[in-house]
Amino acid sequence: MAKTIDAVAFVLLHYPHKGELSNARVTKMLYLADWKHCMSYKKQITPISWYFDSYGPFVWDVMKSAEESDIVSVEMSTNMYGKNKRQLSLKSDSYKPKLQPTEQLAIKHVIDMTKQMFWNDFIKLVYSTYPIVNSDRYSYLDLIELAEEYKATNS
Repeated sequence: MAKTIDAVAFVLLHYPHKGELSNARVTKMLYLADWKHCMSYKKQITPISWYFDSYGPFVWDVMKSAEESDIVSVEMSTNMYGKNKRQLSLKSDSYKPKLQPTEQLAIKHVIDMTKQMFWNDFIKLVYSTYPIVNSDRYSYLDLIELAEEYKATNS
């Protein structure tokens, strides 16, 4: 299992639209990557305990990892609605995230799938995932168990 900061750094390094890399977007991209990896390999990429709150799958682990690292910069800016957002960026593009090949593939898949999506379409995708559709709000999401459940009911 990778460190959260390495997964964050991989997204920051490979996502083509750097101005879109808010804490919310990166967090939800890692949720999608963890879900994808659980579906394919029965384990998450990150050690994050995903929580389904009123904003979908959200945790502060990504922001905490970014703020505690010496490789990620966090700056306050505003989104297109005039609300504050935390913008993430790498301090150096020379950082090499420590990820397994399957972990890299899962994150690259999420990047390829979402890089052309505006925020509303991106959020619709996140909210349409099996763990969100089939779990109670304000609960932790066991992605490994939910992936097995999904595969058992959709095979």
